[in-house]
Amino acid sequence: MPDFDANADLTRLPATMVGRPSQPRKPTGVGFQKRALTVARHLDVVLVVLALPAVLALNVPVLGYAVGAGAWIVQSILAEVDKRWVRKAAEPRKQLGLNLFEAFGRIWLLAGAIVAAGVIGGRADGLTAAVSIFAAYTVAFAIRVLSGPPASPRPRREVTR
Repeated sequence: MPDFDANADLTRLPATMVGRPSQPRKPTGVGFQKRALTVARHLDVVLVVLALPAVLALNVPVLGYAVGAGAWIVQSILAEVDKRWVRKAAEPRKQLGLNLFEAFGRIWLLAGAIVAAGVIGGRADGLTAAVSIFAAYTVAFAIRVLSGPPASPRPRREVTR
């Protein structure tokens, strides 16, 4: 803390020290950081979409890739919708049940997509769907591990009557 002299020139002090309100500082790069976090959180979907030119160039079965990539994107959208649905549940037991239901439902969706690609297009299409889903899952898992533990939920206020 600096020593203050009663005869000092107050114009050289910061605005907050002489009673004038200071302008709040705007955080720099907040919008960019938010967008970067959103892209990082959904990097699996971004990579699935960006892999399409490579799939076409490598002459990979397109039906299998389309089914696998489409199923991954659909399950990612469902995961976001289901998170909101689970948060609305009041009881922790109900939240757990809904979490398990939606997680297994998404797994069955992906497994069904692999089987459907194999039945409709053949073994090569089924394998392509499985590999594309596996690659997307690997990226999503790595992001989840590297992002650290989830934020703790806000404590609920008790309602008294």
